[in-house]
Amino acid sequence: MHRYTHNALRGLAALALIQGAVPAHAAGYPAKPITFIVPYTAGGTTDLVARTAGQKVAEKLGQPVIVENRPGAGGNIGMDAVAKAAPDGYVIGFGAISTNALNPFVYPKMPFDPTKDFTGISMLGASSVVLEVGPSVKVDSVKDLVAYAKANPNTSYGTPGTGTSMHLAGVMFDQLTGAGMQHVPYKGSAQALNDLLGGHLPVMFDNLPASLPHINAGKVRALAVTGSKRAPALPDVPTLAELGYSGAVVDPWFAVYGPAGMSPDVTRVLSDAFQAALAMPDVKDKLEKAGFMPYGSSPQEVERLTQSQHEAFKALSQKVKLSAD
Repeated sequence: MHRYTHNALRGLAALALIQGAVPAHAAGYPAKPITFIVPYTAGGTTDLVARTAGQKVAEKLGQPVIVENRPGAGGNIGMDAVAKAAPDGYVIGFGAISTNALNPFVYPKMPFDPTKDFTGISMLGASSVVLEVGPSVKVDSVKDLVAYAKANPNTSYGTPGTGTSMHLAGVMFDQLTGAGMQHVPYKGSAQALNDLLGGHLPVMFDNLPASLPHINAGKVRALAVTGSKRAPALPDVPTLAELGYSGAVVDPWFAVYGPAGMSPDVTRVLSDAFQAALAMPDVKDKLEKAGFMPYGSSPQEVERLTQSQHEAFKALSQKVKLSAD
């Protein structure tokens, strides 16, 4: 799974560079504001990406792009609203590796089928998951953390929520190392980080952009990132694979989706606009400094990655317990 994900993401990034962002035309579209549903809490990584890219898309299309946060159930609530919207291009959603590939193997009842109920529009990019400890845990390496957790049974690790890529990373790491840690799901990064900084939560798997300011300020210690490559924003922090934990590699990705049945012309207008927005130097600079790696893609690439990752998690779920706690 991991080699495919890495290669797929690299391929998408290359595709974004070589594809021309030539605007397509769909008669009369858009004629009114576009609602961009982010299925997570305001103020996080997804919010930053959605609002930064959405503003440029709005300028390109000549209509406002209204970002609407609808958090809950690991992103399922917001993406369900997208799935059930009219397929006219006026409601789109901020999907992710979790909502559109992983969640069917986490939640016993899904309100939508991620492989059938959406139209892929464009990739948004990739993030990094960081394994970090707060001031209450005096360890400086992943090896020491595993030893600490084994010496302190049921050590808690927090994530921004059940079914997120951070939850996946935590489950895979715990099962691989036999650390015996207990998952504590939060509703977004902010509350979990407050508990981490306050010494109430010892360990956290977080989206790097949310934790980066605290890592840079020295308040949180980053022990590793879970991706197949080091994060550009943390060049000195090793990957889990480098440390011998290649079975716990997780590469989170994000993409724009609309409801199933959107016309190819409208889909192409939106895709071209997002690809152009994500390639803008000021957008790339802003998001990369925040720890996010932006890139756009064709609708076909989104569809291919969604299907392949869904199949990969289906196979993984037969080996690793991914279900909601």
